[in-house]
Amino acid sequence: MIRIVTRARLVQLEGDARTATEQARQTSVAANEAFGRHVRELFAVTDRAERAEAVTDEVRLMFARAIEELSEAQQELLLKAIEIRRLREELQRGPVAGETLTVLMHHGEPHAVYASRDDAHADTGTHGLPADHVWTRCDERPAAAFKWRCEAFVYDSGSNGFHRACPPAPGALGGAA
Repeated sequence: MIRIVTRARLVQLEGDARTATEQARQTSVAANEAFGRHVRELFAVTDRAERAEAVTDEVRLMFARAIEELSEAQQELLLKAIEIRRLREELQRGPVAGETLTVLMHHGEPHAVYASRDDAHADTGTHGLPADHVWTRCDERPAAAFKWRCEAFVYDSGSNGFHRACPPAPGALGGAA
């Protein structure tokens, strides 16, 4: 088929081609702008997701630490409850004949009462006595002559009270021997 194209038709086709090219250029620009917006949105969403993931990891760590601390606190409470129960039972039981208490004396004055001599010795460490201090039996000097002195007291059910385990040596009364 042979087609004859006139000059007017050629001008019209060139105009249509320019219009189509301009539309294609505008469509390409619009597509590029839309693509750029989508890429920026994708970066923003990715950044938010990464930050949310980091916060989630941090919260997960904090939660794990809180669970550990809670577990430790529960263990401590359990141990304290056991100790309280033991002390209540001991308190209800009352003193037993022959039971010993240790009184820590500072310059002859009672400082504190302990269930054991070791507890009394440990307490003197908090008041400046070295931990490796060697304790010896006290001699005949009065209790006031010693900076720290431990006295043992034994429960006597007959008198319903505690008495010194080692009573002091009797001294001369009124200067008579």
